[in-house]
Amino acid sequence: MIEENGPAAAKTSEEEQTSFGFREVSLAEKSRLVRGVFDSVAPRYDAMNDLMSAGLHRIWKAALIDQLRPRPGMHLLDVAGGTGDIATRFLDALAGKDTASPGHVTVCDVNREMLDVGRDRAINSGRLQGLDWVCGDAENLPFPDKFVDAYTIAFGIRNVADRDAALREAWRVLKPGSPFLCLEFVPADFGALQSLYDFYSFRVVPTLGQVVAKDKDSYKYLVESIRKFPRPAKFREMIETAGFSNCRTRVMAGGMVVLFSGWRT
Repeated sequence: MIEENGPAAAKTSEEEQTSFGFREVSLAEKSRLVRGVFDSVAPRYDAMNDLMSAGLHRIWKAALIDQLRPRPGMHLLDVAGGTGDIATRFLDALAGKDTASPGHVTVCDVNREMLDVGRDRAINSGRLQGLDWVCGDAENLPFPDKFVDAYTIAFGIRNVADRDAALREAWRVLKPGSPFLCLEFVPADFGALQSLYDFYSFRVVPTLGQVVAKDKDSYKYLVESIRKFPRPAKFREMIETAGFSNCRTRVMAGGMVVLFSGWRT
């Protein structure tokens, strides 16, 4: 069952501007536009991830799980995790460790269509225990303070309209001494290969989106959103400002992907 969250809390100023790809829009408009993107691509989202990254996203997500170190009894909150990819990996890592005290994952995503894909996939694969699905906003999580033992968000934070609010919410719902892990694409400088990277990003990926997901514009936005995401040092500073300590960055894929981490003290 997918639980419903009420309307997201009002932003401090809905007229505050943020980026939606290379466009400047209000916070409220970005939230609406991003929902439209993922409503459209949900059925083919994971297939496109495999295609665009040549399967490398699996290695990056495995690195996140390795750093998380799932343990029996751990309650993980995976935000923007609608298709259940991180949740599945978390539960697989716990398989056979301690059946008397299994782990649990709460998958929270603002897009019901993404949650539907993840829930149906879990049911079809026989995963009926250790999972619940909540439709909710990263900026206004429908959970009490100090609710979970770990928080993950993989390739989702750049789509959040108010990232500072999302980071504060991550800190709020974590128990003291718990980890925050964020896997994200970041702007990268490939030197002499930059023009090739730009060609792949702005020409090849949207074309693949049109062919595979029947949605060129959504994938145009997704690659533009990478270029507009803060540089790693800046985003780590944002994580620290939200209250996290011992914040670190692990760079992968030649600087294109970073695993950010911190601890809720």
